[in-house]
Formats: sequence, structure tokens, C-alpha cells
Amino acid sequence: MSTAAINIGPHALRNRVFVAPMAGVTDRPFRQLCKRLGAGYAVSEMAASNPRLWASVKTSRRTDHAGETEPRAVQIAGADPAMMAEAARHNVDRGAQIIDINMGCPARKVCSVAAGSALMADEPLAIAIVEAVVRAVRVPVTVKMRTGPTPASRNAVRLARAFESAGAAMLAMHGRSRACAFGGRVEYATIAEVKAAVSIPVVANGDIDSPQVAREVLRATGADAVMIGRAAQGRPWIFGQVAHFLETGELLAEPGDAAIAALLREHLLDHYAFHGEGAAFAARAGTSAGTCRAGRARAGSSQISTCSTPPRRSSRRPKHSSRAAAAATRPTTFGSCGAMQHEQTDRPG
Repeated sequence: MSTAAINIGPHALRNRVFVAPMAGVTDRPFRQLCKRLGAGYAVSEMAASNPRLWASVKTSRRTDHAGETEPRAVQIAGADPAMMAEAARHNVDRGAQIIDINMGCPARKVCSVAAGSALMADEPLAIAIVEAVVRAVRVPVTVKMRTGPTPASRNAVRLARAFESAGAAMLAMHGRSRACAFGGRVEYATIAEVKAAVSIPVVANGDIDSPQVAREVLRATGADAVMIGRAAQGRPWIFGQVAHFLETGELLAEPGDAAIAALLREHLLDHYAFHGEGAAFAARAGTSAGTCRAGRARAGSSQISTCSTPPRRSSRRPKHSSRAAAAATRPTTFGSCGAMQHEQTDRPG
């Protein structure tokens, strides 16, 4: 298990525990919260590469980094190399210090336009996009990817080598294929193969919901860091817990009710300041008590793998509410998600 410090280009990261990009979740207030609570790095929500959308409120907020702790990373999505290159330049001009390319999202609305994880099925196009973005900007370019289009056609190793040759500075990899989406078991063997095949940093992602699981995944894959998504919803202090455990082997206690209540209040105020009073966040305030209780639960989320567009949730559940209370404890598994089997029927999302 690597213990070396992680750098993305010239940027030295504080630790090896990262926030995964999630649309509707990892806005600037949430990224800042996670960083304050111990995350070493965070990537923005997925931003559109189509220039006609750049002026929209949604996209402009997703690329707003005012006051954000460095390094500032923006994830872009699209399927046209020239358009992706222009989007990268646009975001760098707005303050992005790292550009991340989305090749990991399995959502239908993203893949239907040949973007996200659909790009892994078109290797020449995927490589052309990385090459175009690297040429377009003078900041590090990273790629978020999966194991391949399907369990039977895993091509992550081949693409990882090509992305490194194209100039990618880091790869973050979810241990499922596009076809697996968020179903079945995550498998880390392909991540280990990718790590062995390239010299740039590799980040392991998928079903990492506790300090112990993070350590097991790092040992099994040899990855340089872990990336946590859904497990941080309702438990943003997980980053500090994981980082401390990896450094010392000691488990930090869960925060008390008073500490959680203070965090919730601070986060809601930050949200209102960022999104404006007209934004539809009032429902979150009404669920604060439930979120506090859920955040105290020790059970890990059974589906905390990440994608730039998480599966649709009920409108009655706040986007930042914890998955822990709704999920049973899931044993760590290093098997294949190819069978698309569900270990549990109560998997959220």
C-alpha cells in the first residue's frame, strides 16, 4: 500500500482521500465542507462542454470556485474533442487549476449522447478527447473512468496506457463497468491491473464506506488514493476519519449531536449564500434532525459508488441526506459485478 504523498501536476495534495464528483451534490459549499472535514481533494459537479450552456445558472454555479480551497478542479463532460478542448480553456480562464474528463458516468441521459462512460466503447474518440484537452490547457488533465463498457469487454488497462501517453496526469477509476452501472459487486482487480500498467497516480473508487474498507482497497489495488462519493452524503466527516486511520491505524469516534447540528447549520447557511434564498433548499432544513441521526449510524452504505450523475432519488429525500440509515452493512467484496446480481434489495438509488 503506497504511503507517498500525491501530486497532480504541481499541486501537492494534503492526503489520499478524495471527494468524488456527484451532480446535485458536490457543489462549492459541499466541497468546502468536505475539505474542512479532512478531504485531500475534491472535484466539481459535471459541467457541460456545450458552449450554449455555459451562461446558464446551472453550469455557471457548477464552475464557481470563489474562495474555494486549492486546487480547484472542474469535471467536464461531452463527446466532441474540439468542444471539450474549448470547455477546458473556458474553465481554466474561470479559475480551474485541474480539468477532469468524465468517462465514468453510466446515466442514460449522458451515455445517450455518447458521453460519460459511453466513451469507453469508442476508444479512438476517448483518446482523441484526452489528447485535445491536454493540448488545449496548461493545467493538469485527469480522467474519471470505469473498468470498460461491459464486464466481458473491460478495456480500462488499454485506455489507461493510452491516456497516460496522451498526457493525463491522474486516473480515477470506478470498479464497475458501464453496463453494471451501480448494480452487483464492485471489483477492484481491474483497478490493480491499471495501477500496474501506468506510472501516473491511480485512484480507486466504488463502495468505499469506512476507514477499514479504504485500507483494504488500497492494499488490494496498490492505488495511490481512494475516492469517496455516496458514503459522504450525511457523513462528510468520513474523509477525516479515513485519512486519520490510514495515517495512524486509529479509528476516530463519530461526532456528537451538537457537533453535527453545528455542521448542518453552517452548511445550510453556506448553501443559501451560494444558491440564493429563492433556491429550493428549504426541505433540507426540515430533515436536519433525521440527517443527524442517520449520520450517527455505523452501518455502511451498500451503494456508495460514484458517478457525476447519481441515480435519481425520491424528491422527499434531501440530496445530502445520509445513505447509512437506509442501508444494511455490506461486506467488502472483491468479486465481479458482471452477473449484475444485487447483494441486497434495499440498495439506495
